[in-house]
Amino acid sequence: MDDLRQFEAFMRAYQDMVYGTALRLLGSEAEAQDIAQEVFIKAHQRFAELQSSPTAGGWLKTVARNLSLNHLSRHRARWTHFSDLALPGAEEGDDPLERLQAPGNDADRWDQEARSAWVETGLQKLPDAQRVPLVLYHFEGLSYEEIAERLTVTVSKVKTDIHRGRTALRRHLVRAGINLGEPN
Repeated sequence: MDDLRQFEAFMRAYQDMVYGTALRLLGSEAEAQDIAQEVFIKAHQRFAELQSSPTAGGWLKTVARNLSLNHLSRHRARWTHFSDLALPGAEEGDDPLERLQAPGNDADRWDQEARSAWVETGLQKLPDAQRVPLVLYHFEGLSYEEIAERLTVTVSKVKTDIHRGRTALRRHLVRAGINLGEPN
């Protein structure tokens, strides 16, 4: 019974991170809940190792990311609607998300939380082909090459889809009245 309580505490400590990782990649609350449940089933099986590991959070996040990507590759034809051609005029360094103005002090904390909520909402509205590489790049810290390898597409496809995702997300944020500031 004591092990069960320890696992419940462990799960509560990491559930938001695991669920958030899955939700960003999948864009579906129900699918993210399923993936989170699967992650914690795997964690329960390895709990003896994980409970005292300083890298438990990283392990959980990696499992959540991998299960989410596996789910997408099995259940969705995510790349069939997009061409492998680069967008005309798209530049590799152009990132409108980087223009989100950071708050200057604690009084702006609500603004930052509102911006984060709008970004999360906007991400959920993106098609998989844009959301997945965008999340892997900006939230998971993977390189273009790592994303291309993981999704079995070309690097130029990853760059194109990230650019399209940023553009669509930027449009969503502008419609929501989020101040993006001036281009760098």
